Amino acid sequence: MLTNLTPFLLHWAITALAMWVASHVFKGMRFSGTGALVVSALLLGLANAVVRPLLVLLTLPLTLITFGLFLLVINALVLMLVARVVDGFALNGFWTALWASLFMAVLSLVLGAFVLGGSPEFTIQTGPGRGSVWL
Repeated sequence: MLTNLTPFLLHWAITALAMWVASHVFKGMRFSGTGALVVSALLLGLANAVVRPLLVLLTLPLTLITFGLFLLVINALVLMLVARVVDGFALNGFWTALWASLFMAVLSLVLGAFVLGGSPEFTIQTGPGRGSVWL
């Protein structure tokens, strides 16, 4: 269990950093303080692990028809959900959430590639012996 704690904390930090940078790039995305940013990053990771797969499954026909572009809408909706739940995190609308979620995804990918390096000790396995990698 503790072997996966370091990658989890690194992914959490990368998400928080991406959210912080996005709040400076997009005027419609604001945090009242560091606490709201940290809680938002944690809740966004939880929502991406629990809520997002359910939304993807429920909207699978629409996602297939749009060749996967509807996944961008799902990302924006999950970000809007986190903004609704966390006091101190504000989004000005759907379009801000859409562009901010796209920006954060790309920035997290780039930061993750530099910080984590894709090495096996920094990947979180979904289960023993399953061979599938979650992060």
